[in-house]
Amino acid sequence: MALFLDSFWRAVAYCLRPRVIALSFLPLVIMVGLSLGLGYFFWTPALDWVRGMLDASVWLTHLWSWLEGVGAGNLKTVAAPLIVIFTVTPLLVIVSLLIVAALMTPALVGLVAERRFPTLERKKGGSVLVSILWSLGSTLLAAIALVISIPLWLVPPLILILPPLIWGWLTYRVMAFDALSSHASRDERREIFRRHRGWLLGIGVLSGYLGAAPSIVWASGALFAAAFVILVPVAIWIYTLIFAFSSLWFSHYCLTALENLRAQNTALVPPAPIAPAALPHDLHPDPATTPQTPAS
Repeated sequence: MALFLDSFWRAVAYCLRPRVIALSFLPLVIMVGLSLGLGYFFWTPALDWVRGMLDASVWLTHLWSWLEGVGAGNLKTVAAPLIVIFTVTPLLVIVSLLIVAALMTPALVGLVAERRFPTLERKKGGSVLVSILWSLGSTLLAAIALVISIPLWLVPPLILILPPLIWGWLTYRVMAFDALSSHASRDERREIFRRHRGWLLGIGVLSGYLGAAPSIVWASGALFAAAFVILVPVAIWIYTLIFAFSSLWFSHYCLTALENLRAQNTALVPPAPIAPAALPHDLHPDPATTPQTPAS
């Protein structure tokens, strides 16, 4: 519990550092860049294609006629741009967050290691390829568990327990692996997972519940289209900040656990045997037993 709480408060404090705050704005910068680039090359063709689809629909033609009859004919003008924006924005968000996840985790682990564990040996027990395979395998298992557990969601209490538990398991598997991949050996990582599985799962579950906060903001943006442009970037920033906090929490916890594990292993290693001191007669041999060289 002491390590759990200590790593929590350290993660909160690190979220106030300028480097972490700057990283939390990175997905917004990427999203704006992607939006400007895609808009420059594809905005007009996308609008034309959507308008063609809308005009080709028979029931939408009757809808436009009815809207014009009630004085809301301008909705047809803004329908195509809104459809393009609402369709492309989630894709941009996902791409931006994936890029940030790939860049942010190593940067945050490096920040924690640089400031708290500068002398901790890097045994590099997990390569980039192993990390990708580990994440894909864990995601596949979590997806299977979610699909299997869907019938149990009909039981009122379980819908609040099973999904966060599964996502918490996935979060702990991926983030704890990334936190230890550079510093821990394969055996050390397995030992930490075995000893601290319950606490790591608790961090993952709590991080999952925190990750639900941006969904509320996102839903508000979907309900209030006028605030969509403002609320969605706010939701992305909150989500990225929570992601940074979770990564820092796992980094502080895992690297401290690794340092403690190595200290325990060092204490258990028996001291090296000390060679016996040379006896006086070994240093000064007895002349009687020393072979004499015949005089020439």
